[in-house]
Amino acid sequence: MPASGPDPIQELIAALARLPGIGEKTAARLAFHILDQPEVYAQELARALVAVKARVRLCGECQDLTEDDPCRRCRDQSRDRTVVCVVARPQDLRAVDRTGAFRGRYHVLHGVLSPLDGVGPDQLRIKELLRRLEGGEVREVIVATGPSVEGEATALYLSRLIAPAGATVSRLAVGLPVGGDLEYADQATLGRALENRTPVGPGGGEGAGTTKR
Repeated sequence: MPASGPDPIQELIAALARLPGIGEKTAARLAFHILDQPEVYAQELARALVAVKARVRLCGECQDLTEDDPCRRCRDQSRDRTVVCVVARPQDLRAVDRTGAFRGRYHVLHGVLSPLDGVGPDQLRIKELLRRLEGGEVREVIVATGPSVEGEATALYLSRLIAPAGATVSRLAVGLPVGGDLEYADQATLGRALENRTPVGPGGGEGAGTTKR
């Protein structure tokens, strides 16, 4: 007797297609890839999905995704507690941390201000950030949101809120990528690169070909 109910393959394709950046064709390729694997592969994938939803939470301090609260970065006493890097998403935190160039603390907003999408200050982890500044221990807040309109608006909004706490607010410099060609740079990126230009050679102090930020 033929099975009744929805087609399980189509259900899997539909579920995968709901992932960001995954269209129906890509979802179909992923679904058939899973079907081609041993059953243990699907079981491991299912266990991993259930485990990540059951065990991962927000760190009570930096709001990053973690299994332990506080997270390992917030527990790390070698990190500078006086400098906080604010990022929009957990993915951004990991991108910054991979560079090894920053050894301070982090704070994840879980988005940027976007009125058109219904994202206002109350939808972001801004109150938690301001609470961290109340003790006066933080001397600098680096706002590392992206150079988009929403990212810039978020940075400006945060700078106004943070100013009364006495901490310095800085912004990541934005310019040309290493190895990039000028002809492929968009107008906004090229403009920011000119604004953030730095002196080269002897006698090139601040003000010599440098736009002070």
